[in-house]
Amino acid sequence: MKKILVVDDDKNICELLDIYLKSEGYETVFAYDGSEAVTTAKKENPDLIILDVMMPVINGWEACKLLRNFTSVPIIMLTALDTLENKIQGLNIGADDYIVKPFEPTEVLARINAHLRREEVKTPKEEEKNDSQEIEIDNLKINLDTYEVTLDGKQITDLKPKEIQLLYFFMTNKNQVFSREQLLDKVWGYEYFGGTRTVDVHIKSVREKLASSNNKWEIKTIWNVGYKFEVK
Repeated sequence: MKKILVVDDDKNICELLDIYLKSEGYETVFAYDGSEAVTTAKKENPDLIILDVMMPVINGWEACKLLRNFTSVPIIMLTALDTLENKIQGLNIGADDYIVKPFEPTEVLARINAHLRREEVKTPKEEEKNDSQEIEIDNLKINLDTYEVTLDGKQITDLKPKEIQLLYFFMTNKNQVFSREQLLDKVWGYEYFGGTRTVDVHIKSVREKLASSNNKWEIKTIWNVGYKFEVK
């Protein structure tokens, strides 16, 4: 049985989600502020976290950063803040999805189901290419089993889980061009509800964090098409 951690200081929302999640066969645990969210996640080891933004003690942004220090499970931000800047902020700090209040519980369930299916299933192409989920191209190495990225022999520690998954996908499909829609399908899952702007944000972040003098590879923009990991 999959376990969902729901973090919200509004107990009415927690109770509502509890009803719907249990009806789908999920186990639920709860926390009511950001600090308690981190403690509970370490103790309960949930499969997915629903995380409110505006909370006491530690807000959702800071809690998300702390959670990403020890877990790579999907995090869905839940908030009344609906500007593009807020959504980009959530994605940049490691969130996988973003739901705006007020929300329909059935939509929350659909997104949870999509993210958990994506976590369980690897594409046959990925398995065929690299059973150990480790790949190295020139000075860049990724181990997806441990979520470790090494550049020029030094470990890069500030990459978010989804950024690592995106980079791994590129490297295992080098010199192939993918549209933003294809990348959403392959990396985020075909039922991801976010827009293609999500891809641009993650690629920009990966480029900045992997700044290197190396000229043998690059994440290249193919105008009006998408992106590719080009190995020269």
